[in-house]
Amino acid sequence: MSPLWPLSYPWWQFLLRGSVVYIAVLLLLRLAGKRQVGQMGTGEFVAILLISNAVQNAMNGGDNSITGGLILAAVIVALSALVAYLTYKSRRCEAIFEGTPALLVHQGKVLNHSLEKELLSLHELKTMLRKQGVHAMDEIEDAILESNGQLSIIRKADVAAAKIANGARESSK
Repeated sequence: MSPLWPLSYPWWQFLLRGSVVYIAVLLLLRLAGKRQVGQMGTGEFVAILLISNAVQNAMNGGDNSITGGLILAAVIVALSALVAYLTYKSRRCEAIFEGTPALLVHQGKVLNHSLEKELLSLHELKTMLRKQGVHAMDEIEDAILESNGQLSIIRKADVAAAKIANGARESSK
């Protein structure tokens, strides 16, 4: 049985290992695309579990001490807070770490090149639309795949109502 508290390596190695693995996994997930994170299916969930198992030894280097685990946990939490702060303060960091929204439907027409770029099929888009109560493309002005994987919809009826409301405000001035 190994001691619980003594480290097998210097503390800075845990800091370095944890940082490198965190950034690498973050970038790999970012490369996987918005759809993968926002709509995780069984395959993606299994991949996340396997990734966490695969990188464990890379982070701890075989050290099973409580101290090493606590240092790694602190590094991961600190890096997560740092990424959140950077994405809050900088649009460029936000684009790098979280991506940018993608317009999938414009004026009721599906933008196939956007679907291809986001690795979404027309069937998957229609499924996402039905989940939001949209059953026909002609109901939609725009559909935007947000950087978190959620689909935002602007309905033609909402655009028309806004124009009417704006027109009423203008005429009352």
